Amino acid sequence: MNPKLVKILVAVLLVITIAGAITLYFLLNNTSNDNETMTLDEMVKYSYTTEEIRTDLNDGNFVLIQFQFITNSKDALNEIEKREFQVKNVFIKQSVDLTATDLQENLTEIEDNMQNAINEKMTEGKIVDVLITSKVIQ
Repeated sequence: MNPKLVKILVAVLLVITIAGAITLYFLLNNTSNDNETMTLDEMVKYSYTTEEIRTDLNDGNFVLIQFQFITNSKDALNEIEKREFQVKNVFIKQSVDLTATDLQENLTEIEDNMQNAINEKMTEGKIVDVLITSKVIQ
């Protein structure tokens, strides 16, 4: 085989390999936030609001709280509806260490903790955002 042809073939294969690797990297490491790309209508369509959850807090207070989960698909929406009992369980377990002050100052942290905990259980899609839609501390 001609040495020039071999060099050209190797160069072409190298360029194709590098381009494929770069493409694969960007496809697998898509860091864009899913709820940023969703329209408001999609967010409403794929959202689920839990029943109110009532539990006691570490400081002796009680909280009545309600979450809204925004999912990334119809399948995820159906799954989170079925997992409401687990949502209640996860929040009750997390509230063992919470105080009324935590529920007044650290809402974003509570929402993030709920999102991460429920996403670990999800098999048909994922939760892209968690919102606290109602909260009463007594």
